[in-house]
Amino acid sequence: METSRPSCAMFLLLAFFLAIFAQGLQAKINFREKEKQILDQILGPGRYDARIRPSGINGTDDAPTLVRVNLFLRSISKIDDYKMEYSVQLTFREQWLDERLKFNNQGGRLKYLTLTEANRVWMPDLFFSNEKEGHFHNIIMPNVYIRIFPNGNVLYSIRISLTLSCPMNLKLYPLDKQTCSLRMASYGWTTDDLVFLWKEGDPVQVVKNLHLPRFTLEKFLTDYCNSKTNTGEYSCLKVDLLFKREFSYYLIQIYIPCCMLVIVSWVSFWLDQGAVPARVSLGVTTLLTMATQSSGINASLPPVSYTKAIDVWTGVCLTFVFGALLEFALVNYASRSDMHRENMKKSRREMEAAASLDAASDLLDTDSNATFAMKPLMRGGVMDSKMRQCEIHLNPPRKNCCLLWMSKFPTRSKRIDVISRITFPLVFALFNLAYWSTYLFRDEDEEK
Repeated sequence: METSRPSCAMFLLLAFFLAIFAQGLQAKINFREKEKQILDQILGPGRYDARIRPSGINGTDDAPTLVRVNLFLRSISKIDDYKMEYSVQLTFREQWLDERLKFNNQGGRLKYLTLTEANRVWMPDLFFSNEKEGHFHNIIMPNVYIRIFPNGNVLYSIRISLTLSCPMNLKLYPLDKQTCSLRMASYGWTTDDLVFLWKEGDPVQVVKNLHLPRFTLEKFLTDYCNSKTNTGEYSCLKVDLLFKREFSYYLIQIYIPCCMLVIVSWVSFWLDQGAVPARVSLGVTTLLTMATQSSGINASLPPVSYTKAIDVWTGVCLTFVFGALLEFALVNYASRSDMHRENMKKSRREMEAAASLDAASDLLDTDSNATFAMKPLMRGGVMDSKMRQCEIHLNPPRKNCCLLWMSKFPTRSKRIDVISRITFPLVFALFNLAYWSTYLFRDEDEEK
């Protein structure tokens, strides 16, 4: 008898907990059933018409329906310079008041009702005006929901991916900043019936650690862009995304290789004038490499009618390389002229030597009287020449330091090489100073 009493007590306790659990389960079932009844009550046939827009402020039909919008930028996958477009994935949210959807919250237990079918309620006819392509996300289920609150507020949220057009000004490429817009407008309802507003507080959120391959998102601005057409005025919202191009990639891939090619082309100034194959092959190779580099850069950019910053750089570098090749042609021509002049001087000296020998033989054949008569004249000529030499030594002509230094190189071809060794690097350094000071230290107003 004593052992049966504890077992009976345990059985009664277990039965009590099962009864409480069953009661709670029944209450939940009844609560879900109550949700179904509320949905049937507010959205049932003949009770709600999704074709009619909600009333405006204070329930007046004359006032427009106010729809508040906010965005969450999940990712920006790419910014295409050639097609002038960018791709973005975002969570788009709209919120408005529809007093026809009010319901009893069951004493605060029912916070909101959730729907996954957007066609059950009235929806704003918003569209993205600068969209090229777009799609919804349906894995595993459609990424969309509608929440209906007891006071009639409706929250619509959906995840979408868009490819949007972004007209770009590439005059400062690759030292530029680009502003890409995201525009949202009403397609059929005018501002008399529907007005879009940004949600107060923080209308646009951006995911943390947003990474772009060649750009940095500096800031974003929200604004309104209402448009007027022949059919009326339509409400419009826009987000301006300001992107700054990362310059380190272009410095390593474009600017430094171009500088190296220009410097390599100057090696020909230090080669011997007679090394024609080496100097020609070096000049042609650097010229073709620079041309290939320039064409590769332009292949990734759209054909625009204005000159870009990268065009100025590649054009000047190509000019320097081409100038080094022309310098060798000038040196070669000057070398042949020097050789021809040297041959002319040599032949002239030979002719003068032959003439002096003939004159000496003629003097030996003359009589002694004539020779004696000529001696005072010859003595006077010798004295005059010595006097002139003394005057030259006493008053030597002053030479410029540059001319004195250039006199160390007797041939014109050698002088051209020496001048080029100094002139080309100096002019290229001045160009770099002007280029970087122009494009790096520019005003914000000039960029626009």
